[in-house]
Amino acid sequence: MLEGKRIGLGITASHCTYEEVVPRIMDFRNAGATVVPIITHSVLTAATRFGTGEEWIEKIESLAGEKVVSSIVEAEPFGPKNPLDCMVIAPMTGNSISKFANASTDSPVLMAAKATLRNGSPVVLGISTNDALGLNGVNIMKLLNSKNIYFIPFGQDDPFNKPNSLIADFTKMLETVEHALIHKKQLQPLFIQYLK
Repeated sequence: MLEGKRIGLGITASHCTYEEVVPRIMDFRNAGATVVPIITHSVLTAATRFGTGEEWIEKIESLAGEKVVSSIVEAEPFGPKNPLDCMVIAPMTGNSISKFANASTDSPVLMAAKATLRNGSPVVLGISTNDALGLNGVNIMKLLNSKNIYFIPFGQDDPFNKPNSLIADFTKMLETVEHALIHKKQLQPLFIQYLK
């Protein structure tokens, strides 16, 4: 279904979800798409218990068969000059949600998303934030009501210990992109019972 399509995959600093997200690159490649990986500065530089930036970049580039885009200058041509068919941001942190909802473009990932929207193409968000049902809730609602923005279905990952936290079901990433790109529709149901 995605034969010949160029899919941007923006990765922000929800380090605990990389093990779930990064292997999804192969879902797109197996569907015939080219995957263009795009990262925020924090992905590039952070070293956490989940791995170093260098280790993750090596894995991402190996799966995608493409070099990561890691600067705003590199991401800007995804406007009319070198367009993506669809931009996915997964995982998308609360910080990036807040910035995107309020038109702040201070990372390569957000620049690529802005360029994709400018072209009238879909942007798919896979949220991962402890603040989704807190102060960031207003930003998520704003994005839910925005043209050409779609969400990977999400739910509460730990409702009793982290009651404000929401995370996308990243196994539904490819299906969400297909619905957005081909049918121009949000994959339903959007709100799911999240099972660890």
